[in-house]
Amino acid sequence: MGGSGSALRVCADHRGGINWLSLSPDGQRLLTGSEDGTARLWSTADGQCCALLQGHESYVTFCQLEEEAAFTCSADCTIRRWDVLTGQCLQVYRGHTSIVNRILVANNQLFSSSYDRTARVWAVDKGQVSREFRGHHNCVLTLAYSAPEDLSGAPCLEAASTGGLLVTGSTDGTAKVWQVASGCCHQTLRGHTGAVLCLVLDVPGHTAFTGSTDATIRAWDILSGEQLRVFREHQGSVICLELVDRLLYSGSADRTVKCWLTDTGDCVRTFPAHRHSVSTLKYHAGTLFTGSGDACARAFDAQSGVLQRVFRGHAFVINCLQVHGQVLYTASHDGVLRLWDVRGLPPPPRRLTAKRSLSRLFSNKVACAAPVPLQPA
Repeated sequence: MGGSGSALRVCADHRGGINWLSLSPDGQRLLTGSEDGTARLWSTADGQCCALLQGHESYVTFCQLEEEAAFTCSADCTIRRWDVLTGQCLQVYRGHTSIVNRILVANNQLFSSSYDRTARVWAVDKGQVSREFRGHHNCVLTLAYSAPEDLSGAPCLEAASTGGLLVTGSTDGTAKVWQVASGCCHQTLRGHTGAVLCLVLDVPGHTAFTGSTDATIRAWDILSGEQLRVFREHQGSVICLELVDRLLYSGSADRTVKCWLTDTGDCVRTFPAHRHSVSTLKYHAGTLFTGSGDACARAFDAQSGVLQRVFRGHAFVINCLQVHGQVLYTASHDGVLRLWDVRGLPPPPRRLTAKRSLSRLFSNKVACAAPVPLQPA
């Protein structure tokens, strides 16, 4: 099962591994951040590099691309904002005292997390720290944000609703919920026995899902701090999460992806075939795309679990992937950005009606596709 995907373009301009890949909201540009200390902007129309962003003094850990600006963070303890048309650095954000792990641009605010055990929020245009969030006892890895409008009507949260809520995950084994306006810790989410590696928010439901090195995923009410349920079937660290409606997809060091019902915590599908940890995943139009430490990307039918295609060509772990139109973009520690043709994959299924429950749709818990023998890259 599962044919090989064909590469449309191989972009080997970076001189170091690519740590992250971001797609602009309009889908016209890609941004890559690399171990070589640079970021690059690419056109999705032709796959050409259209700008080289130079200025960081160490490797780029993460990046985010907006319509008019690109944001990068680095092991040099800084964040930079760039003009997407000229490649000029518009702002340098200084204040962190160790590696900046993640950034998040939302609601005209810039959030960041760092090995210095803090998260921070910055005034985007001024480059100044607006608030520091201190309380974690180890590295802050992951970030998520719930805007004020998403919290309107939430009980006992009037003081927090003006600035929204920031959720952070740390290697200290906790996640924390912060009131952005005051900088106060609203809730500490305790329960994991290992580092919190990944985090996604169900904003309408005020629910956070955290994945950990303890091999579990946990669901939390971010308003009350209550642990709602624990997802326990993985046999290794939970590395990445993707939330799609009422379904949660998780990629793990146990070489599988699992699909869960968020309302119940039931595992309704397991996606095998990976030969190493699953490092990244993306749901797009009925297809689940995964990237792995075995240097391959894969496309699965999200509903049936059948492996449809394997994309071979990278030499090392795939750190990030994006999908736009009929093209899959994969970025690897080998320093290469690859563009793949995904035409021919089945169209997405029709939306579920009220009479068809998710639990019945996913009645078969394990995908029937057998693992595909891999050929050397």
